[in-house]
Amino acid sequence: MPAPVSGSPFAVTGRVAVVTGGYGVLGGAIAAGLARAGAAIAILGRRPEAAAAQAAAIRREGGDASVLIADVLDDGQVRRARDELLKARGRVDILINAAGGNVARARSDDKPVFDVPFDALDEVLRLNLHGTLIPSLIFGEVMGRQGSGCIVNISSMAARRALSGVLGYSIAKAGIDSFTQWLAVDLARRYGDRLRVNAVAPGFIVTEQNRNVLVKPDGSYTDRARAIVAHTPMGRLGTPEEVVGAVQWLCSDAAAFVTGVVLPVDGGFSVSSGV
Repeated sequence: MPAPVSGSPFAVTGRVAVVTGGYGVLGGAIAAGLARAGAAIAILGRRPEAAAAQAAAIRREGGDASVLIADVLDDGQVRRARDELLKARGRVDILINAAGGNVARARSDDKPVFDVPFDALDEVLRLNLHGTLIPSLIFGEVMGRQGSGCIVNISSMAARRALSGVLGYSIAKAGIDSFTQWLAVDLARRYGDRLRVNAVAPGFIVTEQNRNVLVKPDGSYTDRARAIVAHTPMGRLGTPEEVVGAVQWLCSDAAAFVTGVVLPVDGGFSVSSGV
């Protein structure tokens, strides 16, 4: 992996970073944060206008950002995007798998889980688990040839605790945890200690997908959000920006001996008994 220009072990200056779903609330914050830290960002997603807008916003702040159009569930499209990036940049140092999220019709908040359609469960499983696995294997192959690289996946509190209403999402995120650990071990053994795979597990952050579940139209918390805050020792929901530092650390040389970790960024939710 290229040495940071600044000499700080936390720097990612000059590194080429792909952020899938990099125009979402969380992915966008991560992309912008890594750009501010000196990385060249490629926003990968299937929505050209949203990707272009995010890249333009990064460039307005003085960052280096480009766009790769691909559906993370289509391996052919992802391979073409990878080849396009390699032609333009010559390498890929960082992959952030931020594409994903819940699927409204796969939720069982106010109905028995038996009433959730199987195809809805399959949709949320594919979006999150396959949407992480496919880019990881395709971009990870390049990192293996390089002998260096860093993959950071996005897990969830749903992988650690039984959260009502989100069966498919919980299974998918638990699968991401297992995949993170498996791939970390395999790549380190095959390609050496400069190829690492980790994940962050954000706590509860308001995004466009979960806004109606956590926030009422008047801006006040829903009953679910109040229950979450009551079980969070820090006493509040998180912000996307609070995940960025953890991701940057995992991508930097400061975490050079860290692989296979799923790092909670949750205000203490995952360790609190509620007592």
